[in-house]
Amino acid sequence: MAYEYFIGSRYLRASRKEAFISLIALISVGGVTVGVMALIVVIAVMTGFEKDLKARILGITSHVVVMRHGQGISDYRSILAKVETVQDVEGAAPFIQLQAMLRSSQGTSGALVKGIDPGLSQAVLNLGQHISHGSLDALDRSSSGASAVPGIVLGRELALNLGVGLGDGLYVLSPQGTLSPVGHIPTMLRFEVVGIFKSGMYDYDASLAYVRLNDAQRLQRTGDVVTGIELRVADVYRAQRVSDNISKLLGFPYWTRSWMQMNQNLFAALKLEKVTMFVILTLIVLVAAFNIASTLIMMVMEKKKDIAILKAMGTTSHSIRKIFVFNGMVIGGIGTVLGVSLGFVLCEVLAQYPFIRLPSDVYYISTLPVRMELWDVGAIAGAALGISFMATLYPAWQAARMDPVEALRYG
Repeated sequence: MAYEYFIGSRYLRASRKEAFISLIALISVGGVTVGVMALIVVIAVMTGFEKDLKARILGITSHVVVMRHGQGISDYRSILAKVETVQDVEGAAPFIQLQAMLRSSQGTSGALVKGIDPGLSQAVLNLGQHISHGSLDALDRSSSGASAVPGIVLGRELALNLGVGLGDGLYVLSPQGTLSPVGHIPTMLRFEVVGIFKSGMYDYDASLAYVRLNDAQRLQRTGDVVTGIELRVADVYRAQRVSDNISKLLGFPYWTRSWMQMNQNLFAALKLEKVTMFVILTLIVLVAAFNIASTLIMMVMEKKKDIAILKAMGTTSHSIRKIFVFNGMVIGGIGTVLGVSLGFVLCEVLAQYPFIRLPSDVYYISTLPVRMELWDVGAIAGAALGISFMATLYPAWQAARMDPVEALRYG
């Protein structure tokens, strides 16, 4: 052990007359501990919210969407074959999207009706996992037979607004209709509710409805044409790269969008909120750093004679600085280690025993989602140690520039 660290450790073990300095040091350790613990828990909860939100969004929406400028895709089968050859693409399915009016005997509501191929879409969407009543396969069964009523899958909130349940009938009115001697007549088809899904996202549950691809084409009256092609990729965080590769492969007039682009504003807001909370809660550690600085300043004043004797014996100013920087970093390091440990324990308790309940009518989840990430913990610990180091600079500099003659004469 270098002699600077040996002397610094002796200074930390305060004698009886230096108990007040020791008390302030303990308060500094407590301040750093509380700040780091609060940062870890809050950032872990916000990370959990973000991950849960991404999982819910990606359960209903695809990773990449391929569309055509100005019109639908008529040669979608050949486009499907092309995009499936792109690296990292795990599944592809055509879809039709149109605005429509849904009318039942209990009410009327606007909705975004999406036509899908239930067989192909299961390789792209996780919609089947969110269906609480009925099944996605019922779309195919309901459409089998010449006289069968086509099926429709509604979001939970949309079904409540319409006052319908499984087996109930409703009408879907599309603005795409036919011209007649009396004017434009919208297309209207009768459907039977064969499934109700609950994604946990109110916007989706209150506005989305799924029908079979052929039935959506009948509503749209555009023939064998689809709105676009949905893709699922192996790694959701490489979706943008896959989107760019497909765009280069297909060229104009086709264009692509990844899930990151489609939800850019939402996740940008979540990231900004996370950074803001990090900055705000770091102020707790900053307050503790002032205590570290005051502890070291009083220690320097108390050890004036010791510093003068050390410098008279040949100790360099660099070594004197190292002694007090070491003291401050020990205080900050102990507080950081305790804060990380307590934060980890508290996060585990919240994950295993979700005793904090959230109102389900306000939030889309009922308990706090907690997810600790190594990068977040490292950034918090690094910030705490960095602030602690900055707090040691002025007291260490004051100790290093002390004149030993003056200190011995007037100390």
